Amino acid sequence: MNNDHVQISVRRALKSDMPAVLDLIKELALYENAPEEVINTVEQLEEDGFGNHSTFECLVAEIENNVVGFALFFTTYSTWKGNCLYLEDFCVKENLRRNGIGKKLFDAVHQIAKERKMKRLSWQVLDWNESAISFYKKYQTEFDSSWVNCRIVI
Repeated sequence: MNNDHVQISVRRALKSDMPAVLDLIKELALYENAPEEVINTVEQLEEDGFGNHSTFECLVAEIENNVVGFALFFTTYSTWKGNCLYLEDFCVKENLRRNGIGKKLFDAVHQIAKERKMKRLSWQVLDWNESAISFYKKYQTEFDSSWVNCRIVI
């Protein structure tokens, strides 16, 4: 892709973007060797992101009115720090990576965190995902290996 002629825009996701977002979620799961883990649906994304009690916000990156990336995030609370922003997932179509799209998306989420005076922006990255780790290092990211991830599937 030649960046000189392509206009990349980042905007707030619309309910109508959720089919494209779900496709990207599935692409990310495949990349992370866990495609069977995705049980979410377009309808669930629409309800959770745009219903009466929305639980996430989403940005999309577009090229020529086609969604090519997304960043899904929500507010968390730290008893030690206060309000924080958590970046749940962040993905650009594989064939379009390394063209500045991810940077635009990540910078937009980072800016939202600053504007809202969040105390931190946090996320997770798989320890084998060297390209993502390299990307995040450009932002003076603190990598924390002292905490263990825990979850209960309900």
